[in-house]
Amino acid sequence: MRFDDAAQLRKIRREPAVFQWWDVVEDAFPFEEPDTTRFTIWVDGEIGGMVQYGEEDEPNYRHAWIDVFVATALHGRGVGTDAVRTVARHLVRDRGHHRLTIDPSADNAAAIRAYEKAGFRPIGVMRLAERSPEGTWRDALFMEQVFPSVVALTSDESAS
Repeated sequence: MRFDDAAQLRKIRREPAVFQWWDVVEDAFPFEEPDTTRFTIWVDGEIGGMVQYGEEDEPNYRHAWIDVFVATALHGRGVGTDAVRTVARHLVRDRGHHRLTIDPSADNAAAIRAYEKAGFRPIGVMRLAERSPEGTWRDALFMEQVFPSVVALTSDESAS
């Protein structure tokens, strides 16, 4: 992500179809969360959205989470699914994670479909887990993707 990407990413976050799931855009966005790794999504030479991840490095709870938003004009084209798959591959292959999570609003059917296409499976509903832009609490669907081969590799390494 480049500093020059910020204005366009803020504009996309303010689109009604994106904003309803993502909340208020702060002036510091997209640089307000230093513990989060963020990438600009580019489509045909234009900024199309953002994908981000965070990591829990505590060895007994190690995992990573992913989140994404895509410009309204790109909805339904597989852009979000591709971005999530790409980041998931990086987190497993390069960062050594065996478990990834994502938690869309339970009402966000399009996002849930995209994440299922990327390999995530629902594991439960988190009740009243996030505040909507209107200020009401709403449920989130907790989804995960697990990579047992990474667990086996990590266990073998720690045994030696």
